[in-house]
Amino acid sequence: METKKDGVNRRTFLKTGVASVVAAALTPGLLHAGRFQSDSLQVWSCGGLSDAFMEANNLYEQRNGIQINYTGAFAGALGKSLLGGAVTEIFAGRVLQLAKNLRDANKMLYFRPLCFTEYVLITPLGNPAGIQSVQDLARPGVRVILPLGASPPGGDAIIGILKKANVEKEVLKNMIEKESCVIKMMSKIISGEGVASIVERRLTRMAAFAGQVDVISIPEALFPPGPLTFTIGVMKYAKDRALADDYMNFICSDESQAIFEKHGFIPAASEKGRILIEKLGVKDV
Repeated sequence: METKKDGVNRRTFLKTGVASVVAAALTPGLLHAGRFQSDSLQVWSCGGLSDAFMEANNLYEQRNGIQINYTGAFAGALGKSLLGGAVTEIFAGRVLQLAKNLRDANKMLYFRPLCFTEYVLITPLGNPAGIQSVQDLARPGVRVILPLGASPPGGDAIIGILKKANVEKEVLKNMIEKESCVIKMMSKIISGEGVASIVERRLTRMAAFAGQVDVISIPEALFPPGPLTFTIGVMKYAKDRALADDYMNFICSDESQAIFEKHGFIPAASEKGRILIEKLGVKDV
């Protein structure tokens, strides 16, 4: 015989409990949200990572019921502000030394390798100038547009590649425009105003440009090491350490790393990424 207590019998309680679990299962993130004290997380990253982060963040939000307050901007400016008085909970920045500086300043609790960028040659579709290598940019009459006016380390990285290829002076003579905006520069290559440039592969994967340029690989030996590395770290200001750690694990998981690969990066979790981690010393020590 069932007994009642405060107007609710055992059968009614069980029905209500089962219904609540089913409702939670049908509500994205409801079962997961209880694991964390906070229902939101502030994430900053280098602007070049924005497209990949927005896709990964949407997936995390849907699964966990957590709001990701995301900002993507120039990493140097964000890093400088964080070394000052600015506050965020997760920071994914470019250039390994920045992460080390934040750790040394006791602003960042720890960091992990996130991904790596790589540089490629681009030409208008059909490659009208027959460009096959960085050395080809030095041929007389080749109309080159380079993003040398872009925010560091963009322009510096391009110059580093030209120097390693021993064609800096010749290529700069062929440069018809020193562009400060890589987005504008991509359009000028697509239209044929310039017949070649050097960019990060990620730009060729952006929705606005995908499939609109020919892409030629550049030997890794020509890449300058500094700008290649992106790290991600938990800041000391994280309100909910369990949430911050969970987000870090998600972003560094194979699933999320595949998103970064789709957007033109070399995932840290890939075989090539692991080689670069050792080669470039991307470790929190």
